[in-house]
Amino acid sequence: MRNIIRVLVIDDSSLVRSLLTEGLSRDPGIEVVGSAPDPYIARDKIVELKPDVLTLDVEMPRMDGVEFLRRLMPQYPIPTVMVSSLTQKGKQITLDALDAGAIDFVSKPTSNIAHGLSSMLMELRTKVKIASTANVAHWKNKRGALMQQGIPAGSKALSESTDKVIAIGASTGGTKAISTIVTRFPATMPGVVIVQHMPPGFTKMFAERLNEDCAMEVKEAVTGDRVMNGRILIAPGDFHITIERSGGIYKVHCLAGEKVNGHCPSVDVMMNSVAEHVGANAVGVMLTGMGRDGANGMLKMRHSGAANIAQDEASSVVFGMPKEAYKNGAADKLVPLNNIALEVINMLSQ
Repeated sequence: MRNIIRVLVIDDSSLVRSLLTEGLSRDPGIEVVGSAPDPYIARDKIVELKPDVLTLDVEMPRMDGVEFLRRLMPQYPIPTVMVSSLTQKGKQITLDALDAGAIDFVSKPTSNIAHGLSSMLMELRTKVKIASTANVAHWKNKRGALMQQGIPAGSKALSESTDKVIAIGASTGGTKAISTIVTRFPATMPGVVIVQHMPPGFTKMFAERLNEDCAMEVKEAVTGDRVMNGRILIAPGDFHITIERSGGIYKVHCLAGEKVNGHCPSVDVMMNSVAEHVGANAVGVMLTGMGRDGANGMLKMRHSGAANIAQDEASSVVFGMPKEAYKNGAADKLVPLNNIALEVINMLSQ
């Protein structure tokens, strides 16, 4: 018998609570067991109802969704899907929420409300199902951020790796995982190209936020950007990214196109180009995420001589993409998230 996913809806608007409750209840595999207008009432209902998943409004009076998550997750780690506005402030709070433990988010429609609402509710149902499988146990009793394990900038491995490229793919849970890794990279690190499944607008803000925390320069990629030491390029939402060799340097090309494996940008598209143009000079990293986007592209990378790793199950929010990459032989081994930065450094020296 299939388990029903029990959901608690938290939103200060009674209309939105009704819309989300009705929209989620259309799926026979989801039961909305309750709703709450603010985090204080939600906290009591969580204890009483023991939901499997929360949907949480980003911006609320009394206490916003981020502060609520920061207080909740160490005591009651529950997979949470944020309901976000597309305003600048809404995007910032959404990224804060992902950092505080949210699994994913959906954006409220801003135009063509009728069609946009139907599409948003369909996306929410899907993401609630994904969230119900997520591993959030590591948040239990966690206080503050992970310790930053810096790598010595004078590392001999890095001084000899000017023509290397690091290709990273991620989806659900990826923003936190990416941050954990790249904030540990020194400024002398070879060029990094990242595909994180995320809508337009959010990728730019994600890049800007990482840029504040990293020794490397981080930016949302535009066509013609050079992949070079000390720089991290994030694929823009709604654009595939490829890497091409131009003489002795690597450049990226961003192109609009159909979704591949359900995504644009797609990890497969990026990694296929890395296999073709970078070959044995590449290191591939597959992080947490639902599905198998990137598994085939990473396998091509390995066949072209690249060294690849994937995040292990215990540290993955969703052990889908890393599992598929490892299962098909694309990734050489599974590595805990906290060890990946150092593992990449070691791979560059081999």
